[in-house]
Amino acid sequence: MLVTTTVVSNQFLSPRRSFPELLNCSLPLRDPSLSPSSAPGLNPGDGPSTVQNLSVQQLAATPAMAACLEWFRRERAWINEQHLKLCRMPAPTFFEDKRAAWMAEQFRALGWQAGLDRAGNVIATLPDRTAQNLPAVAVTAHLDTVLAPRTPEDIRPMGDGRLEGPGVADNGAGLTALLSVAAAWTAHSPLSEFDLDLSAAPILIANVGEEGEGNLSGFRYICRSADPSIWRAFLVLDGPGVEHITTRALASRRFEIQVSGAGGHSWRDAQNANAVHALSRIVTLFSDRMSLSDSGTDSAPRSSFNFGIFDGGASINSIPNEAWAKLDLRSESAETLDDMARSLNEAAEEAATLENRRKTGTPVTTRIKEIGSRPGGQLPEHAPLLKTLHSVDQFLGIRSRADCSSTDANIPLSLGIPAVSIGVGGQGGGAHSPGEWYSADGREVGLRRVMLALCKLLL
Repeated sequence: MLVTTTVVSNQFLSPRRSFPELLNCSLPLRDPSLSPSSAPGLNPGDGPSTVQNLSVQQLAATPAMAACLEWFRRERAWINEQHLKLCRMPAPTFFEDKRAAWMAEQFRALGWQAGLDRAGNVIATLPDRTAQNLPAVAVTAHLDTVLAPRTPEDIRPMGDGRLEGPGVADNGAGLTALLSVAAAWTAHSPLSEFDLDLSAAPILIANVGEEGEGNLSGFRYICRSADPSIWRAFLVLDGPGVEHITTRALASRRFEIQVSGAGGHSWRDAQNANAVHALSRIVTLFSDRMSLSDSGTDSAPRSSFNFGIFDGGASINSIPNEAWAKLDLRSESAETLDDMARSLNEAAEEAATLENRRKTGTPVTTRIKEIGSRPGGQLPEHAPLLKTLHSVDQFLGIRSRADCSSTDANIPLSLGIPAVSIGVGGQGGGAHSPGEWYSADGREVGLRRVMLALCKLLL
């Protein structure tokens, strides 16, 4: 069980600090008492170019890194305990405060400086650093969940070793990995053996607003409140597994459709147009217009739509005066996404016309409001970040593939900042449902992957 604790200066205990202030950090200066690296092929006094060309195998062979990677196996009980604790704290989108405060407290206890920025993101940096203008490599995981436990007992350790309940995989697994990286770094300082200043600084971020209507608000603040040139790369930790590397950001648009009318008594006012009937027509007309590809080809990029919420009416014998629905549109093609949005407007106009034509009383009107938009983007195939991950995967025996998905990485990728989203090992299923589950079997390889990739990017 890790017991290392560092007392942090009071200036970092403020509940909210500006993002640039928390970035004013660097990596440790060389401790003269440390011996030169014992990695194969390295000699005392080797310069930065030699270290930057260090292979993943050589990096993993250094005593400090080897101890750090072993830490993930040795402390698996502590890791599982943190996973259970954090998942029992509800953190639905827009209400991540309690979990954010807890994460900041854990980072401080593990020897990192931590505070909250104005958006509510937790920012953790290494302590006692001299100020240098170093680029940053950020490892991130989102705080919020689609569903939240109503009681701590809704998060259940199962007899087969799995953890079950809302958010245990997405993104309890990612947040646990973030804490594990912080703890392992404090315990063994994996890059302490190199006789030079590193070329980038590590930053750990637990961010808000990834799920649902959060609209990636945490990452929008992170990427747009500071000079983009400070970021060398983002490693976004999201969910279980190690088989994918999200290099393409799936664009999406989200809409709220409102239908309004006079309503009335179901018999006496039967000639008034019905808001629920009109909204139902919108759903049907839009669905009939869509001829989408589920697999995706060059001529027909993969797209999807989902009416996730539908509501309206007050009683069985009242004509609804209002009805509304929320629609999620996604596509690998920005042009297709725009076409889908136009089809929605056409369906709404036609549905209102049809409903009003069949009634002689008060008509209905429709209103469509865009409530969210996630930009697309892509990491170039030759990007150093992707080459680093491939070399780490090769060393660990991981067979990974590039994919397209909608994650926090959408924001940096849309701005031309290198970013990927990866799983953190283990297995999981049932995301965004009460029966969501996570198994820690295979978690260690995912954590080692994150640590090796981070450290290689810092050289």
